[in-house]
Amino acid sequence: MKFVGAHVSASGGVDNAPLNAMKIGAKAFALFTKNQRQWVAKPLEDKMIESFKVNLEKSGILPKHILPHDSYLINLGHPEVEKLDKSREAFIDELERCEQLGLELLNFHPGSHLVKVGKRDPEYHEKIIEAELNCLDVIAQSLNIAIEATKGSKVKLVIENTAGQGTNLGYKFEHLAHIIDKVEDKSRVGVCLDTCHTFTSGYDLRTREAYEKTMDEFERIVGFKYLAGMHINDSKPKLGSRVDRHHSLGQGEIGWDAFKFIMNDSRMDDIPLILETIDNTIWDREIEELYNLVEN
Repeated sequence: MKFVGAHVSASGGVDNAPLNAMKIGAKAFALFTKNQRQWVAKPLEDKMIESFKVNLEKSGILPKHILPHDSYLINLGHPEVEKLDKSREAFIDELERCEQLGLELLNFHPGSHLVKVGKRDPEYHEKIIEAELNCLDVIAQSLNIAIEATKGSKVKLVIENTAGQGTNLGYKFEHLAHIIDKVEDKSRVGVCLDTCHTFTSGYDLRTREAYEKTMDEFERIVGFKYLAGMHINDSKPKLGSRVDRHHSLGQGEIGWDAFKFIMNDSRMDDIPLILETIDNTIWDREIEELYNLVEN
């Protein structure tokens, strides 16, 4: 069974997120547990935590179908020690907030190496590869530190694949596998596949043949046992553009067929399938249209 929703607003308090999910007919949702553009947020109050849990029960949505996202400021692969430590501290706080709310997942972008190398540099490719490998190792170390700091927690650290814009890592399945391989407690790590990011990083989804090839590659390199959620988005940029710009379903370069394949793929059962499309006024219709793609 599929559980589709959207990244809903938590404006006014996280307890509003389940209510906003109910309004669009969602069976899953994502949220920020704090302001995603600020480093520090006041701790969650007991009253707010209780209200969130009450509203969540009212919605009928299970914690395993909620995919909170961490702050965009966090870079778990930052090359500067002070900024890396700040990111790690903020990430641990995000994990603790999820634990307080009774949630089971925390979605995050892996990180960016921030190394600038001119494309005319004769050693450009070698330097970029070195920067990426070093950064991936730092990200894995960050995850191990976070897992150790939250020992006893069941919150899974869910790595999102990226479009590969700028110096962002995670745009290759090999990047995800590299990080997972170096995480000591693999029961605490998972992956979120974003359809727009997957497509713009070079993995085609538009035809049955292309979709199966991409998913076979994901299984071979990473493994579906790690798939903990998906972001369901069409793409404004073309295949392999390495640009992250989402579009409403069926209005971008991916098209409806890919979403039909997903909605009829049993490997995507019982995980949150989250819309991050650009027009939140039609999320209810997009959710309904996705369910209409399911073949009986």
